[in-house]
Amino acid sequence: MTDPNAIQPSELDQLPDRDPEETAEWQASLDAVTKAAGPHRAAYLMRRTLERAEGAGIALPKLLETDYVNSIPTSAEPAVPGDEALEQRITAWNRWNAAAMVTRGSKYGVGGHIATFASAAWLYETGFNHFFKGKEADGSGDQLYIQGHASPGIYARAFLDGRLNEEQLDNFRREAGGNGLPSYPHPRRLPWLWEFPTVSMGLGPLSAIYQARFNRYLANRGIKDTAGSHVWAFLGDGEMDEPESTAALALAAREELDNLTFVINCNLQRLDGPVRANFKIVQELEAQFRGAGWNVVKTLWGTAWDELFQLDTTGALVRRLRQVPDAQIQTYQTRDAAYIRQDFFGGDPALVEMAKLLSDDKILECFHLSRGGHESRKVFAAYKAAVEHKGAPTVILAQTVKGHTLGEGFASKNANHQMKKLTVDEFKNMRDLLELPIKDSDFVDGVVPYGHPGADSPEVRYLQERRAALGGPAPARRVHPVAPLPAPAEKAFASFDKGSGSQNVATTMAFVRLVKDLVRDKETGKRWVPIVPDEARTFGMESLFPSLGIYSPKGQTYEPVDRDQLMYYKEAQNGQILNEGITEAGSMADFIAASTSYSTHGEAMIPFYIFYSMFGWQRTADQMWQLGDQLGRGFLVGATAGRTTLTGEGLQHADGHSPVIAATNPAALSYDPAFAYEVATIVKDGLRRMYGEAAPGEDQNVFYYLTVYNEPLPQPAKPSVDGIDEGIVKGLYRFNTAESAGITPPANAPRIQLLGSGTAIHWALKAQRLLAEEWGVAADVWSATSWSELRRDALEADEALLRGEERVPFVRQALQGAEGPVLAVSDYMRQVPDQIAQWVEQDWSSLGADGFGLSDTREAARRHFGVDAESIVVAALAQLAKRGEVKAASVKEAREQYGL
Repeated sequence: MTDPNAIQPSELDQLPDRDPEETAEWQASLDAVTKAAGPHRAAYLMRRTLERAEGAGIALPKLLETDYVNSIPTSAEPAVPGDEALEQRITAWNRWNAAAMVTRGSKYGVGGHIATFASAAWLYETGFNHFFKGKEADGSGDQLYIQGHASPGIYARAFLDGRLNEEQLDNFRREAGGNGLPSYPHPRRLPWLWEFPTVSMGLGPLSAIYQARFNRYLANRGIKDTAGSHVWAFLGDGEMDEPESTAALALAAREELDNLTFVINCNLQRLDGPVRANFKIVQELEAQFRGAGWNVVKTLWGTAWDELFQLDTTGALVRRLRQVPDAQIQTYQTRDAAYIRQDFFGGDPALVEMAKLLSDDKILECFHLSRGGHESRKVFAAYKAAVEHKGAPTVILAQTVKGHTLGEGFASKNANHQMKKLTVDEFKNMRDLLELPIKDSDFVDGVVPYGHPGADSPEVRYLQERRAALGGPAPARRVHPVAPLPAPAEKAFASFDKGSGSQNVATTMAFVRLVKDLVRDKETGKRWVPIVPDEARTFGMESLFPSLGIYSPKGQTYEPVDRDQLMYYKEAQNGQILNEGITEAGSMADFIAASTSYSTHGEAMIPFYIFYSMFGWQRTADQMWQLGDQLGRGFLVGATAGRTTLTGEGLQHADGHSPVIAATNPAALSYDPAFAYEVATIVKDGLRRMYGEAAPGEDQNVFYYLTVYNEPLPQPAKPSVDGIDEGIVKGLYRFNTAESAGITPPANAPRIQLLGSGTAIHWALKAQRLLAEEWGVAADVWSATSWSELRRDALEADEALLRGEERVPFVRQALQGAEGPVLAVSDYMRQVPDQIAQWVEQDWSSLGADGFGLSDTREAARRHFGVDAESIVVAALAQLAKRGEVKAASVKEAREQYGL
């Protein structure tokens, strides 16, 4: 692996050497020590020498930093192939149309961002013209994570190449009419163009790392050759403050993901002002990435600076660039030559002399315009170095000016992120600067026109030829025509129908056992991607270690300590399990990459990510939205679920609300199964819907969230009830009646309907018996496998009614004719079952575990929250007493009898 901390010779070429002979003597001394005492001794002496220099106050970059100059000097830059003049005109058109689109939309008050793309235009254009592989070539093409605020520039390019028209540009951020463009990269809203949603800052970099890693996973498992795919992530320097942005840098370096490049647009500004006003963000990022093991390429200064570096015979210029804080560089962008002469050059005699050799125009050219990220030659050199580097991922730190070419009112101004439009005069100045053939008369009624050189113009032909050579348009999302996956053998699911007999089995264990059977399936077994954040043993998954293997690109380079055990810790290069360590965010990023492989790579994979239910949605709900945005498919499994079921762990582990959060996500199908056969039925139907033959009108682009429990209980056989599978999938079915449960209530006994989900159904079943034996009340017990699916169906029925269509919600159909009131209970907040209250015709009440969790036994916790069987009995009697069907005194009597 290449040492990313090593200073490359090309970096030293930027610095002046006043005494080459002395330099040669130092180098000869180092060579002599290396030869005589070995490289380790030479390295030791160099470290000690650097420490002495730092202690003596000698101005040196830190060991993880290089000077504030380009990593690749002008003399080492490769020639840019193609027609630079045409590329310049293409970029000019894209700059214009991006600004025009946002400005025209401002009259509707929908906003938009202009300054980001203005700074990053060449970072994108150079890639589109020379590097980014499209989807129509062999393989899967490249994966592009576009910075969200730069989307107007991407739309402008799609307009130039004919993929978008003026009407669509005019509908930027106005999608309700059906022909609009989403504000940011959004696959669900524009699925033929956008592949990855990135505007929730920090998730793009994290996802890009795990996408690059998943590409290697597919290759190492022999599923897809991804050698030709490169992942490019375009990021803002302010975005790097998000913890997710840098959370997985070490993973990328550890696994030598040289198929990954970060391009950080260092315009030195975040939303409100400078990123590091009193410091240098480029230097900070360089140290951070080098320390993590990345290859770092700095592209800071344009060719106008070459003359200044040639004049720097003392190193004074390099020292001064290292000293000036970012906010002052931003200030230079807005000040005249006299100010720059005084402030930048005036403090050092050598720089004073240098400034005398520079005209005002030269100074302004350097400090106002010339940045490495604004020149195709500089960017091309950096990209070429990135794709050719082996053994480590690369980060390109490209310095730009935010608002470049938009005029003095925009460039480097603190407020430019919130500035949504240019005036007509500013557009005319921009037109002149970009040398575009747009006439004053084209501005009709003060409206800025879109510009297009013509479908058969040299610019458009060149653009399309370059994209054809690189494998088609980009960015682009493709859903390859993939045959539905065959359904696994029925035996895997049917084995749960007979129940567990006298054996106690938790539903977490039932799910793991089901997966064990499914991964053995000859047709689809290899497509399962088990993901777990260092809790596999908690969930009983250690038996999968030796059979499936834990994925590691290095294989297993050691002898495992438990090698003599049947379920030893086995890592393998073609391992199937992704065990990510203690990172829910990383595990979710894995899940997103796997769940969208059907589109990204044309290979349908079936990920299931199992986690402590408390630490899934609560910690990474933003990524669950990203998953829905990206049209991901798969199974999220919240294990050890419930507020009272995970005994002893306390409120920090007591999940009473994940179904509430899940219910807010339109792409999530949330289930709280009570029994093993329900788990099997739901997974079977999920495989059919997401990966098999979906029914007409069914959206395949959904994902499932199942809550499963760690409480071992007898698993009943699947009741022989008509329509039970439909009820399980839709969210509700009657598990038993008082009579079918073997309870004989008195004749004409008052009746109540008990609805329970997950582990709560066992409390309801106990309450059913207590009500009959001790209070003469008949209770029917219903399993509510999904409160949120019942609600979703009811909302769709309401929407149909507004269209004049009569439709009865399923929950109302299921409960039709059920006698007495309804009492619902779950191991979650009452808000969970209360989702369906307004569509239940019977009198409604609910119980739930609201509030904070606590450490105690399950029984004590349930009594504390008032959801145990005895509490259900009291609540049921209270309901019936309110209706006059039992004596009011019965409620008080029951409360006293049970010690409530």
